[in-house]
Amino acid sequence: MKILNKFRLYDLVVIALMASLGIATKPIVVPLTHMITGPLFIPGGAVAGGLYMFWIVLAAGIVNKRGAATLTALVQALIVVVTGSFGSHGIISIITYALPGIMIDIIFILLRRKVNTSVDFFVAGVIANLSGTYLANWVFFRLPFAPLLMSLASAILSGGLGGLIAYQIYKGVKRIEEVNDEA
Repeated sequence: MKILNKFRLYDLVVIALMASLGIATKPIVVPLTHMITGPLFIPGGAVAGGLYMFWIVLAAGIVNKRGAATLTALVQALIVVVTGSFGSHGIISIITYALPGIMIDIIFILLRRKVNTSVDFFVAGVIANLSGTYLANWVFFRLPFAPLLMSLASAILSGGLGGLIAYQIYKGVKRIEEVNDEA
């Protein structure tokens, strides 16, 4: 595929690793957040999303190429559909899992920038979780307006927090790369 030619092998390994970690952490993060958010009547999926979608944001930052977020999200979607893993909704998962990555790439292409500052990571986390939460609502839940607003507000907060967590990991990875480049 011609689109993959712009990615180095290292980039593809990072994308596959981030996609896999996103899928692997979801079954851990979702029940834990539901234990906390359930009694408070806060939408748990919207909160959990920011804490496992940050892997898509992290891939976009580390790879630092257009399409990295989309490719990461598509790999996640394929893993979920093929394995039938936690959070799978069958073939619809291709759309629901891919949209957050697509939205990150679209916004940053429109802004003509790459994900590389704390604000960029925050915004990318918000975009990923907000789009995923909205699409999940539209496809599966069809919440009334007030609960939908609460869910989207939770998605913004959680997505931003996830983006900031991704930024901290990104800084650590960049420090390690700098040390290795000097050696």
